Amino acid sequence: MALAVSADFVKWFRSATPYIHAFGGRTFVIAFGGEVVADERFLALIHDLNLLASLGVRLVLVHGARPQIEARLRELKHHVRYVRGLRITDDVALSCAKEASGRMRVEIEALLSMGLPNSPMAGSDIRVASGNFVTAKPLGIVEGVDLLHTGEVRKIDVQGICDRLDHNELVLLSPLGYSPTGEIFNLALEDIAMSAAVALGAEKLIFLMDTPGVVTGKRAELKHELTCSQADKLLARLGAVTGDVALYLPRAVSACRAGVKRAHLLSRHADGALLLELFTRRGVGTMVTQDPLEKLRPARIEDIGGVLRLLEPLEAEGTLVKRGRDLLEMEIERFFVLEHDRVIVGCAALYQYDGMAELAGLAVHPDHRRVGAGERLLQAIEARAKLRKVKRLFVLTTRTAHWFIERGFQPAPVSALPHRKQGLYNYQRRSQVLVKRL
Repeated sequence: MALAVSADFVKWFRSATPYIHAFGGRTFVIAFGGEVVADERFLALIHDLNLLASLGVRLVLVHGARPQIEARLRELKHHVRYVRGLRITDDVALSCAKEASGRMRVEIEALLSMGLPNSPMAGSDIRVASGNFVTAKPLGIVEGVDLLHTGEVRKIDVQGICDRLDHNELVLLSPLGYSPTGEIFNLALEDIAMSAAVALGAEKLIFLMDTPGVVTGKRAELKHELTCSQADKLLARLGAVTGDVALYLPRAVSACRAGVKRAHLLSRHADGALLLELFTRRGVGTMVTQDPLEKLRPARIEDIGGVLRLLEPLEAEGTLVKRGRDLLEMEIERFFVLEHDRVIVGCAALYQYDGMAELAGLAVHPDHRRVGAGERLLQAIEARAKLRKVKRLFVLTTRTAHWFIERGFQPAPVSALPHRKQGLYNYQRRSQVLVKRL
């Protein structure tokens, strides 16, 4: 049992290695509402943030304070008005916003400063920087109503934030902004988070929210990946997105279009959601990107490690013929690779003979099977074969004959193979010969 657990851990840790390498030294902007801080799970999130910091991730946190402000206004029995979902921040509301933001900033800083023995924060040395990093301006009049002290971001002090990040400090931004004339404005956390991510050239913008991500349809399907154009279509459908998604998804799209590499929307309720989203292939939330994450391309010499990781398990179980690294280095130009978010998840090779060609080394990571990855690799191999005037494509397989037959291949005798390949046929493996006319 212990060995099985150890094997699972080693497998997971190895699969997370590419992400660990990719994230070191990168800037993440992570935004969460005031309800996250009030939640009992917030301490677990603090532990996960500490882990990211220990891996060299440069962290900028943006916290909200909506529920705390509203609770205080209710205590004062002060009437609150909204325009297009924006609070009209009068003098009383601004006072409550300053009070709530100050209290929350202190609480977050205290939690980030913990170094309890026998806890994930043991030995923690996170220093937190906060201050007047956000310059704001008034939103002014909307639909004929003056929003008073409600504002929007005018400028992010990039140099000031980077100075703190360069000194290994975590930067904490509150939902308040300051004007050059000394005025204070109440800001939306999503506005600050998007503006900061764009200004800093962040690798990731992450929103923690009530739902698991972007959930659509009658079956409440979670969209694990969305391009900006796909998100636009979703937002254009009346009622397709509501609640937190309606607030955060447009900002995620805007951030990606302005140069942020990835934006993520994920649940604040699931323990470890941040780590699962960042360090697993599929993630647990919704990731928004400017362009599709998947890329099919010819293999390069630096892809050999990734190709071997796909082939070796199949070679070990006898599904594929074993190839050594030396042979793969000599034949890498024969391969196509399917890349997903910079990780190789599929490969296939084309070997040409007289009048025929062989499809070989087709392998897809288990997480990407049954979603069309194999078909895309097959189509790429067929397209290359046609360019080379190949009329028939063949494959030798011991376990996946049905998959190829469903895609137009037909069983054939060994004698149907090119003469050179017949001489290499392994009668002990007794691979089935399948041929497809192109």
